[in-house]
Amino acid sequence: MGNPLFLSLSLCLLVLFNGCLATDENLREVSRRFGEGQTRYRECRLDRLDALEPSRRIEAEGGVIEMWDPSHEMFRCAGVAIQRYVIDPNGLLLPQYTNAPRLIYIERGRGFKGVVLPGCPETYQESQQSAGEFRDRHQKIHHVRAGDLFAVPAGSAHWTYNDGNEKLIAVVLLDVSNHANQLDFHPRAFYLAGNPEEEFPEWRSQRKGEQGRHSGRREGSSNKNNIFFAFDDRVLAEILNIHIELARKLRGEDDFRRNIIKVEGQLEVIRPPRSRGGRRGEEQEWEEEQEEEMQRQRERHQRRRWDDNGLDETICSMRMKENIGDASRADMYTPEAGRLSTTNSHRFPILRWLQLSAERGVLYRNAMYAPHWNLNAHSVIFVTRGRARVQVVDCRGQTVYDGELQQYQVLVVPQNFAIVKKASEEGFEWVSFKTNDNAMINTLAGRTSVMRAFPVQVLASAYRMSTEEARRLKLNREETTLLPPRMSSSRRPANPVEEM
Repeated sequence: MGNPLFLSLSLCLLVLFNGCLATDENLREVSRRFGEGQTRYRECRLDRLDALEPSRRIEAEGGVIEMWDPSHEMFRCAGVAIQRYVIDPNGLLLPQYTNAPRLIYIERGRGFKGVVLPGCPETYQESQQSAGEFRDRHQKIHHVRAGDLFAVPAGSAHWTYNDGNEKLIAVVLLDVSNHANQLDFHPRAFYLAGNPEEEFPEWRSQRKGEQGRHSGRREGSSNKNNIFFAFDDRVLAEILNIHIELARKLRGEDDFRRNIIKVEGQLEVIRPPRSRGGRRGEEQEWEEEQEEEMQRQRERHQRRRWDDNGLDETICSMRMKENIGDASRADMYTPEAGRLSTTNSHRFPILRWLQLSAERGVLYRNAMYAPHWNLNAHSVIFVTRGRARVQVVDCRGQTVYDGELQQYQVLVVPQNFAIVKKASEEGFEWVSFKTNDNAMINTLAGRTSVMRAFPVQVLASAYRMSTEEARRLKLNREETTLLPPRMSSSRRPANPVEEM
């Protein structure tokens, strides 16, 4: 016998999707994702969704990079690309910048990250020991740990180093349809050092005929050079005021370490100390949380348009990270079901610049995330642990995905498509990236659902049921979003209907 939740879901979806007159022709989506941005045209074939696994893997000296095929129709529809970095202890992801903003979730481990924001001052500097001695200065270094969400604007150079004792694992969303990307939907990483392997060559190879007119391209090769490689050595030497032999080292011709390298010894940069566990570690974490809260308050006072404030006051001082992994910071929590943490541009203001947001969820054994839809965003779900049965329904009331979603799989759920998740015996954990800085959902079950908002007589008339049946449909669930497993029918209360 089928699960009663999934059987009743089809009844609930009738009122939501009955008015949809979609055809194959009008499934070609024309969307303006950003009110102040440019219009992007995307082809969306939405009659079937797939749970996707990595299609490409780069093994470097200091770690591994996994990529999901960005030419898949789901990613092209949502206008995003996905990759995953696994950085070994003492590993350094080489400096690079991309044509699209990046939202990074730290799945495991710890490290520190540098992001270069143009025009911002070098606020970290060494103390001068003696007159004439060289003092290094650079922009701010950010500590990162498991659960952190880190934002990198398009075109901003950045690097990552693992200073911990375990692998640093990060899941990355690149928003290639963002208004900041004036190129095509191909994600491009521009490396500033080394001799890296190309991370996303699939898109170009599938459009080989279109790009054949670019005779200078090396088709079929995934090897590439850093951006200094093609510049004339003498020009570089003159511009940087260095010897030509030193300028040639920038080319990285004989460097076979690829995208992630192993640092000899320890990476020495100017940064505040990180405490090493114990009570002092707890105090340090509390101090960091207090500092982040003070920064949030400053950002709330400065909540005006970016171009209304001075550069140093806004972009240079804004927070680059927000932790959504700590259980103590959960926005929703049900002891028998799990927890949910979300962040948007109101809480994490840099997301307004990136036009993205995120959700971190944990479902306990057999618990459910109430059926819901995203009002104003696509949702890109990455499974960090466990398994769940997931169903997705389109505007015609047709199932476009019904299967088990497992660890390290990705599922793109289009805007307004209804989705329900039911965790397996081992539970289910995920992070969702959303293509709106203030993404919102509406649920089909629970205390804050659309069913509660409808009058009883509307439900009774729409579903051809009695008033009493409509009351039960409306009031049977007291939870909001996370639903614990239902008790057996023998233990279920005879009349769970509340007094109206």
